[in-house]
Amino acid sequence: MTSSHLPPASCQWFSWLAAGLDRRSAPRLALLFLGAVLARGRRTVTTWIRAAKLSGQYQRCYVAVAAAGKRADRIARRLLTEVVRPLLKGATRLTLALDDTPTKRYGPHVQGAGIHHSPTPGPGGSPYVYGHVFVVLALLVAHPAWGVVALPLLARLYVRKKNLPGIDPKHRPEFRTKLELAIELLRWAKPWLGLLGLPIWVVADGAYASREFLKPAMELGMTVVSRLRKDAALRTVPGPRPVGKRGRPRTYGPDVIDLDKRGGQRRGWSTETITLYGAATVKKYKTFLATWRPAGGVIRVVLVDEPTGWRAYFCTDTAASVADILTTVADRFSLEIAFRECKQIVGAGQQQVRFIWANVGAFHICLWTYTMTEAWAWRREEEELVDRSASPWDKASRRPSHADKRRAWRRELLDEEIRATLRPGATEAEIQATAERLLSLAA
Repeated sequence: MTSSHLPPASCQWFSWLAAGLDRRSAPRLALLFLGAVLARGRRTVTTWIRAAKLSGQYQRCYVAVAAAGKRADRIARRLLTEVVRPLLKGATRLTLALDDTPTKRYGPHVQGAGIHHSPTPGPGGSPYVYGHVFVVLALLVAHPAWGVVALPLLARLYVRKKNLPGIDPKHRPEFRTKLELAIELLRWAKPWLGLLGLPIWVVADGAYASREFLKPAMELGMTVVSRLRKDAALRTVPGPRPVGKRGRPRTYGPDVIDLDKRGGQRRGWSTETITLYGAATVKKYKTFLATWRPAGGVIRVVLVDEPTGWRAYFCTDTAASVADILTTVADRFSLEIAFRECKQIVGAGQQQVRFIWANVGAFHICLWTYTMTEAWAWRREEEELVDRSASPWDKASRRPSHADKRRAWRRELLDEEIRATLRPGATEAEIQATAERLLSLAA
């Protein structure tokens, strides 16, 4: 038995998400969510178990983590409808962000682990990392004070084809590329987000700007924004069809568009002040319509003049404005911030488990904990989240970090536990047990 007492809101969230599992595993998963929030130090599954006071059931806790990995779609649906959806009031458009991120692993017996490219090797780091790669789907939501925040919803584990034989055939997934996994995530999100009746935009890295991703995403009715290669094979928009000409109208124009020439020309540039990353920025750009085979037709292209050279972006909605496209591209960076916070603050990747579904479940618990922490802090005042009186050197204008929000939520959880223990009629043994628990969490 555990001595933990959850406040009503978070108790409802933890229990509601855990209800996606079998009744035998759901209570343990709900308490593991609590342990993931309260855990300090290295965020392994064992620290979650100790923080949730489930040490006597540690084997079943690992089973619950693996079960969460197998039922991630079901739990993520509950997260979207119960936790994230109330934050979308007043939204006129839904923006989904897609990207993949690696997590380090150690040892030769970790199922699904392999050698992957590291996007952030650092000054002395290797360009490759041994571990897992997850394709993550997040919803970008604008906060009135903090700007755009990425709320991760669901992920898919990418396993290289050469690493599949190392997985037990009973649990071995079929090989799927990152693009196929990304489309799976969009197909999962479409029915639940479609209930809101709002247009859905998808922003992704340039690696996803290919036919295998663009065509299925457009068939789902989603608008895609991404980076465009400088050597993209663009063509002009076909002109009006001559009167009396038989056959189907042309999809692609007769002339080739050379982006190098367009970007190198000094003529034709326009300027506009656009709010990017929370600050008004003057951008010099060119925009035009073009046809592109991976998109199956007409796209809007935007060339932006940057200090390091021009960059090209595109949108499958030809009526989109330059401000909408560049703002969406800038908002995608919030997902990179979420990856950093999930790894450094929440501890994603520190759970060194071997079973493939335990790895998937542990990663999702970290993502969902991050999203629930942001949702918990969404409508709270800054004074409730961070106390800068002990740090006079800190900037008062700096928005609360995810670590600040996590610490504030921990304080509220522990405060509720203390108040529940000090209720009238509490025994000395209960008070002693709570004191020892709080000491173990603090030290």
